[in-house]
Parts: sequence; structure tokens; C-alpha cells
Amino acid sequence: MAVIVSPPVGNTAKPYRWKFFRAGGVDQVVLSTGDDLTHLDELDPKLWVALSMPTKGVDVDSKTLELLDLDKDGHIRHPEIIAAVKWVREVYAEPGKLLEGGDEVSLRALETGPLLESAKEVLTKLGKVDAWALTLDDVLAREKLYADTWLDGDGVIPAEAGDGEAKRTLEDVLATHGPVPDRRGVPGVDEARVKAFFEDVRAQVAWYDAASKEAMPIGADTAAAFDAVDAVRAKVDDYFTRCRLAAFDPRAAALLMPSDAQLTALGAKALAPGDGDVASLPLALVEAQRPLPLDAGVNPAWADRIDALQAKAVAPLIGARVSLTEDEWHALCAKLAAHAAWRASKPAGKASSLGEARVRELAGGSSEKDIAAIIERDRALAPLVARLRELEQLCLYQRDLARVLRNYVNFSEFYGDRSAVFQAGTLFLDGRGCELCVEVADAARHGSMAPLAGAYLAYCDVVRVGADKAVHKKAIAAAFTNGDADNLLVGRNGVFFDRAGDDWEATITKVVDNPISIRQAFWAPYKKFARMIEEQVAKRASAADTAAHAKLADAAIATANADKMIAAPPADPAAAAAAAAAAAPPPPKKTIDLGTIAALGVAVGGIGAFIGALLTSIFGLGVWMPVGVIALTLMISGPSMLLAYLKLRTRNLGPLLDANGWAINGRARINVPFGTALTGVAALPPGAGRSLKDPYAEQGRPWKLYIALALIFGLAIGWYLGKLDKYLPTSAKSITVLGKNAPAWEEPKPVAAAPAATPTPK
Repeated sequence: MAVIVSPPVGNTAKPYRWKFFRAGGVDQVVLSTGDDLTHLDELDPKLWVALSMPTKGVDVDSKTLELLDLDKDGHIRHPEIIAAVKWVREVYAEPGKLLEGGDEVSLRALETGPLLESAKEVLTKLGKVDAWALTLDDVLAREKLYADTWLDGDGVIPAEAGDGEAKRTLEDVLATHGPVPDRRGVPGVDEARVKAFFEDVRAQVAWYDAASKEAMPIGADTAAAFDAVDAVRAKVDDYFTRCRLAAFDPRAAALLMPSDAQLTALGAKALAPGDGDVASLPLALVEAQRPLPLDAGVNPAWADRIDALQAKAVAPLIGARVSLTEDEWHALCAKLAAHAAWRASKPAGKASSLGEARVRELAGGSSEKDIAAIIERDRALAPLVARLRELEQLCLYQRDLARVLRNYVNFSEFYGDRSAVFQAGTLFLDGRGCELCVEVADAARHGSMAPLAGAYLAYCDVVRVGADKAVHKKAIAAAFTNGDADNLLVGRNGVFFDRAGDDWEATITKVVDNPISIRQAFWAPYKKFARMIEEQVAKRASAADTAAHAKLADAAIATANADKMIAAPPADPAAAAAAAAAAAPPPPKKTIDLGTIAALGVAVGGIGAFIGALLTSIFGLGVWMPVGVIALTLMISGPSMLLAYLKLRTRNLGPLLDANGWAINGRARINVPFGTALTGVAALPPGAGRSLKDPYAEQGRPWKLYIALALIFGLAIGWYLGKLDKYLPTSAKSITVLGKNAPAWEEPKPVAAAPAATPTPK
């Protein structure tokens, strides 16, 4: 029943009058009108059932959840729900239409404005001029026209957007400055990359133009000459330094050449001109003031580079020669110093990889303007695409937001039709269908928190082979809230149907034992007692069976030993006697002595006395005997039922959801009647026929005979104790038949003599 919250006395602001309903032990707000939605931001957050919901593991379209999750952290919190509701208030003239859900947005429910005009434009483009409602399919159909082309308003264009030189230039931009994906995921370029590319082009052209005559002494061949010098610069400097050391001290000439050990080591292996050990040797023979030979006597590893130096640098700059002095080497380097400085000023842009000719072509062409026009053409569609995004958001909110609110602000869906967004599906196992199943994302966290729910939980691994033959696995926790737990064992298999109707193989991996119902708790002590007896009987039978097998084995060994003695009797009679004594079975052990018999007798007598006293007490109650039987039953089942009652009163959905990342704001109880609805127990359909004839049924026990014997035994005990004497004739009473042997016999009291009569005076 709804409860109206009135404003406090004396408050002139007149706050909104909310209505609440009671479910799960919590007062939950009613969301049924547009006014409820409009004033939702005024509702105290402490009255919301949840304050945070994960975007994973819930039965809501992922696109809707992405729109609600403003900070993209994987959780939808209270402020984000408020922001969504405020947006709805801005675009809906009748916010109450949102609570109706459905796939259609009525145009009459929208505020007059750009969004309404966009909706009408979409319908017009689709040929639905007279349509009164917009659907998500309409929006997606219109959006698809842009999604399949590069004209999608995102300002990113692929190479295919241009023709001829523009396309070639876009390919150059992609190659030098890298791609950025467009809305379809196709690699393209944006305005920033195009701008950076042409800035690099202009800087590169300016650098080329800055090359003076001093920087290019032999024109275009200067670069090759510089590269040839640069390739051997360090090695040539090393050679002339060694020669100067030899001039400084004649002893250094021999020491600066390779030693005998180095040459011996080289001679022991196969060598090639490019070998590293060879390249490390001096460039040529070290002698004081000796020029560098350019034609012969050069280290083989450097011969090709010295040839390139001669052809590309020495001959063009200082003239061809067969050797090079140190002064000539320094003069050669000085002629290329200006070129080295110009090279050092080269821009760091990436366009240089295209070469001077291509860079100058780009700088002088019109491709920059052409590409800017293409990007502007794409951007012109941005407002339309943005409105389509808003229309998509509108349709998604119309379909899903009300359901989110009924699983967030309140739990009306869970306590109503039991189809909450956190329910993963239905587990069918042990003749039951469990609707309260949640996915387990973090097993460790779930294992620590879920037991606090107070529900009987079965953790299951579920496996399914998809259409692509891939094996899909996940874990769920199913709450059993009806029936019993006798057959819910680790390793049992069932079938799990998810929200989409797909079936999964389910196997119990862990159980959290909690009471399922008071009915189950009533029978629990008796079942435990029966299991204990069965276990003890099985244990004793197993021990007896083991002992019997051991005795048979001993007898077989003794028989075999006796046969051996007969087949080969020993020559020595004393040895034969000893062997016979060893082969003979040991004398039987005395298993029960008189003390044991006496103890057993005392025990049996004590048990009999207890049973007799119990029966005496019960039969002694007379007409109150049923009350005694009930009291005895409660003594046995009462503690178990009381404990189950206390736990069932605290059975709570909150820890199950908190373990999955929810922030439940209060208790969400699962009482016994609601738990019965959450777990369906197998039952025959209404009106179904049933035949009790089973040709393979085991022969039933004669329960009627057992009951009759128990009744006769009870009546006999009652007659023996004299409890039935008042209902029987004198000849059938126990004190008449048994006399002094009857427990109810009492010695007759002596009769006092009558006083003598007093004579009456005359």
C-alpha cells in the first residue's frame, strides 16, 4: 500500500508529496507519473535503493549504459542518473511518457525545439511524413546513410575522400604523420595533421632555398661528397693521429700497429673484408709523416669507402691523387664545413622523407586548399550527425531509462515481476528453477561478501559452445530459496538459461549452507539423525567386512603353508612340530568378557528405562497426550526452526549485489513467501492425469502393518501401566488380570468396624 509523505508542519515551501510502497523491508519510492520524474532530483539520496550500479553484468543495452556513464569509469552513480533525468526534462513536454517505456517516442510528448524538428526531418527523409512517433530503427536507418560513407561529420577523412593529386597528398600525410580513425574505424587524417604536414613542407622548402654557393661548392653533388667524407672521418683522423705519434716517438710506430698475437689470431679464422676484427685495425701502415694512400695499401675493410672518398670528394674538390696528406685532408673538410652547417639547420619535420622534388611540388600545388575544402564539407554535417546522436539517445532512454530507474531508485521490477536487470538467468537443477542468479565477476570478493546475504547459495561454473565453436565460460551464484538442500552437492550438474535464452552446462563448484525454509529446518534434525545412523551402520559394516576378509586371507595363508608342509615334510621331527605350530591358526581371542556383558546389560536396561519413563510420562498425560507429543517434537525441531527463523528474517539481497560492484543503500529482504516465488519447485501441471501404477517400482514396505503394530504396542503398554483401566470393565482391567504384578496395583485399605448402636432411652 502506498504511503504519502506529507510536508513537515510549518514548512511553507510545500515540498513534493512523494508516495512510497513497502517491499523487502524497505520503503521504496513510487515512480508512476511525470511529476515523480521531474522532482526526482529533490528526493533524498538516502531513500534510493541503490547509489551505484556497474555497467557490466546487467541486462541493459550497453549503448544506454555508455550514455549514462558520463565519466566512463564503469559505474553509474547517483549524479549521473540525475543528469539523465534533467536531460529528459529538457526534451520532453510530457516526461511521464518516458515511464511507459517501449520502442517508440511520441512526437507529441517532445518539447518544441531542434530535437523535435530533427525527428520530423528524419521521418520525412525516410518517407514517413504522417508518422506520429519515432523509433530507434528510424534513427539507425538514417544514421546508416552517413555511417557507410566518409561524410559523417567527424572531421576525419580517409585517402579515398580525394581524387588525383588530393588523394596522393592524403596518402603522403598518412605516411608521414600517421592516421587517426574516423567514426567507422577507417584510418584517415584530420585538420591538425594536414596543417602540420604542410607546415613541414614549407619549412623544408625554405631550408632547400637557404642553401648558399658556399654550402654547395660542387652543386648537387655536394651532398654525396659530404656523405663520403663523413663515412670515413673518424677513421682518417685516427690514422693521421697515429702517424703524428710515430713522428713524436719512433718507438710508437711499431706499438701502434697490430701485435703478432693479434695477427696470429686473425690467421686462425676465415676472414672477409667486412670482418669486425679487420675493420678495427689501422687504416694503413703507420709511419711518421706518411700520407694516407688512396689506391693501395688500405685496410681491406675500408677500401670501398676510401674509393668513394676519392671519387666523390677528393677528385671534385681538390683534384684526383693517389694519396692524401694530413693538410690536404683538413683542407677537404674545410671546403665542406659550410655544407655541414647548412645540414645541421635542417628542419625536424617528417616531410623531408618525400625528397626535394616532391616537397617543392606540394608547396607549389593546390592540394592544401583542396583537402581543406573536403574536411569542411565533412564538418558541415556535424550538426546533423550530432542531432542524430541525440535522437538515438532519446530512443534509448525511452526504451531503457525507466527500467534502469526501477532497478536503481527502487527495486519494483525485482519485487514485481522478478525480472531485475541484475538477474543473469534461470538455473534448473534438482527439480527446481532458481530465478535469482547473478554473475560472479570477482570470485574472491563474492566469496567474502555473498555469505552475509543469509541465503543458500550454489556457485556454478557454466560453459557453452557457441556457433563459432568457441568455448565460453563464466561463473554464477544461484540462490535456492525453496525446497531442501539434501541433493545440492558439489559436482552436481544442471542447465542454466541466460537472459537471451541460450542454454549453458552448469556444475556446482561450491555451496554456502544457510537455511532455505522453516519447513526444511523442522525435518533437519531427523534427517541428520538418520544420516548419522546410516553412517555408523556403514562404518561398522565396512569394518566387519574388512575383518572378515582379513580372516579369510589368514586362513588361506595358513592352508597354503599346511599344504607345503605336507608336500615336503622336514626330516627333523622337532622342526616339523615347530613348523606345524607356526602354520596352525592362532587360538581364538576372547572378544567379550563378563564385564562387557554386564555393561551391555546396564546400557540396555538404561535405554529401556528411559523409553519406559518417556512413554509413562506421555501416557500419563491422559487427554493432554497430544500436547505432550507436540512438546516433544518441538524439543527436537524447535532449536533448528528458531535458528532458521532468525536467519531467514535477515536474508538480504544487498551483499549479493555489493559483491558485484553495486552500492545498495539499504536492506532488500528476501522473506519466505518471496523466496518461494523466486525458486520454483517441480509440480504437475493443473489438470494433468497421473497413473500410480509403476511396473518397476520396488516392493513397498508394509507401513499399515507397522502402524498397526505400533498402535497395538502402545495400547498394550497403556493397559499394562493401568492407564486404560478406567475405560475397561472390571474383568479386563490390568489390576484384575495381573493382580499384584500390575504397576497400578494398590493394596486395599482395611475397612474400619462400625460403632455399636447406642440404645434409645425410653
